[in-house]
Amino acid sequence: MPGQPRILILSTPHGAAHQRAAFALQKAFRDLGVEAAVDDVRQHTTPWFRAYYDSYVIPLALWPGLWRWIESKQHQAESTGPGWLYRSGARPLARYIRQYAPDAVIATEVGACELAALCKRHGNVDFTLVGVELMDFNRAWVQPEVDLFLTTHEDLGAELVSVGAAPSRVVATGQPIDPIFASPPDRTAIREKLGVKPDAVQILVTLGSQGFGRPELIVSEILKVPHPLDVVMMTGRNRRVKERLQKYCARMPQVRVLGWLDNMHEWMAASDLMISKPGGGTLNEGFACGLPMLAFNPLPGNEERTCRWIEEWGAGLWIRKPEDLAPTLTSLLDNRSRLDALRNQVGRLARPHAAREGALAVLKLLGEKAGTL
Repeated sequence: MPGQPRILILSTPHGAAHQRAAFALQKAFRDLGVEAAVDDVRQHTTPWFRAYYDSYVIPLALWPGLWRWIESKQHQAESTGPGWLYRSGARPLARYIRQYAPDAVIATEVGACELAALCKRHGNVDFTLVGVELMDFNRAWVQPEVDLFLTTHEDLGAELVSVGAAPSRVVATGQPIDPIFASPPDRTAIREKLGVKPDAVQILVTLGSQGFGRPELIVSEILKVPHPLDVVMMTGRNRRVKERLQKYCARMPQVRVLGWLDNMHEWMAASDLMISKPGGGTLNEGFACGLPMLAFNPLPGNEERTCRWIEEWGAGLWIRKPEDLAPTLTSLLDNRSRLDALRNQVGRLARPHAAREGALAVLKLLGEKAGTL
């Protein structure tokens, strides 16, 4: 491995967290003086395989109960799909990796990790393979070709070990998030900048990058709380949801509706509590800003498991039924010490430098391997 190592980060747009983690790692490598390329693994598979790979959205949207059953089977299986199908679909990826000749391939999604492992196993190509588990434990992560696992939390690392990962290969660095979250802005100053009243209880509601969820229901439940609240609704890139919600909230001066923004770290630092789908990226960005989560409307499967971790770690609460949202908010605001306890615990869970720690772990392993040659 003469000179600067070649790093290839494979991700997918299946959930924004995978790509956000990939770009966070890319920034961390760059800060360390190492260039890393980020690529969508699907673009290096066969067209029919991409159609298969993306087909999960059909049961997820039309029949959530079916997707929960499918996901539960995948969760404990050694592969998320038929091996012969993955081997055939991954042939273009093996050619691409062979041509790129990386020293390390980092996968931020389990399917990408499986495909890269198959390239090592059958594609006549060798590289150090790193799996980045993002609050999405799945048995299929544990492939014999994986040299290093970066995990969000020690508990998730223990799950990997329980299904066969060597403890020496598992490092709990935290979930890679943008380095901008390592230095949250001053709360008083950022409230003034964003137009948030100094003494207001600010609720941040995020609907994910695609604006999924039940925003009108969330607003109607929040308005039942017998405490003055200011609310910001983040609708992501979904313009239709934004416009619909703006009409719904037109006569609610305490509710602001915003679309896709690049300053989420500022809004998190200015807020007191977050209501959100429990995506791992949003959760860990909130940790860095000391912002507890009320997890609402999780997708079947992995996000429901994330809800259980949120409660076990004391990082927030899982709102299992819509009608529980207003009573839960009321209880927290009636007992501010409980809300403060959540905020303190979230601060203890924060790993704002996770991307840098992950990049350093990869470079350390490459250095150790180079030293044995």
